[in-house]
Amino acid sequence: MDQDIKKLIDDAKSATLAGKAVNRDALKKFLDLDPLSEETEYLGAAARDIARSIGNKGKVWSAIGVDYRPCTMNCEFCSFGEKWKLMNDSHELTDEEIIKNAIGFVNQGASWVTLRTTEFFDLNRLCNIAKKIRKEVAGDYGLVVNTGEFDLNMANKFAESGIDIVYHTLRLGEGKATPFDPKDRIRTINAVRDSPMKLAYLVEPLGPEHTSQEIMDVLSVALDNNAFLCGSMARVNIANTPFEGSKEVDEDRLAQVVAVTRIAGGINMPEICVHPPSEKALRYGANVMVVEKGAIPRSETECCDDWKGFRIEDAKKMFREAGYSI
Repeated sequence: MDQDIKKLIDDAKSATLAGKAVNRDALKKFLDLDPLSEETEYLGAAARDIARSIGNKGKVWSAIGVDYRPCTMNCEFCSFGEKWKLMNDSHELTDEEIIKNAIGFVNQGASWVTLRTTEFFDLNRLCNIAKKIRKEVAGDYGLVVNTGEFDLNMANKFAESGIDIVYHTLRLGEGKATPFDPKDRIRTINAVRDSPMKLAYLVEPLGPEHTSQEIMDVLSVALDNNAFLCGSMARVNIANTPFEGSKEVDEDRLAQVVAVTRIAGGINMPEICVHPPSEKALRYGANVMVVEKGAIPRSETECCDDWKGFRIEDAKKMFREAGYSI
């Protein structure tokens, strides 16, 4: 093993457990490592030690796709793009259906319930749904929205409606694989940061072509805006979208990126998520996995049941096998 890299990992581990920022040049060096190297295995073990030191709790992020409709933004990795013509109809879940799904997730032990919508969903309606969930769904859970762009005034309305968390990211390829101006995405992220809510933010959608510098640029936005949850999500290449036939990132690289987010965030970013589920990423410090149903941008069709059959009980089993408590 390269002793200089080993020392760099040890120093980063010590810094992050002390609540100190890890040098970003060091983080990039960790991303530059061969995913199958001895050094990366050591990096993953250090990340798992950090997760063990700051709680060692496996948690489930549940998500409900609220509206199923074509989107005019046409992000190249999203099955909702109207250009791809994968959707033959448009509809929304009723409030009753959303509440039923939320109750099911919470009763099974989900730590968060996420309302995921398309870009132009009515944000006032989203607030009303949140209020109903808070009224009718008992339990200790975080209520999350994953929706379009908004300002600080709207962020405060979300908080007043019982929403704790916003999932929003500067995505890999933003402005190239998407039509969004990265500045608009960052403005929304800033609004979350300046509101009473917390920010959840994954490095996504990760493909094998994304460089260490691109990954660092995206991760830096999470660090600069005090995200409490980070991690990484792999891109799913949907048929009839521009990424059809492209290679997908392998589990080794996904786990490596997850490990770097764990080391980057430390005690200040205690929740690290991997999606899709990955045993290796759990060994490399991830403590959150996703269960989702409804309208899902990584699926060619609407999912009436859990995406790819992955259920909360499956997540719990994987957490236990990886040494996490539930």
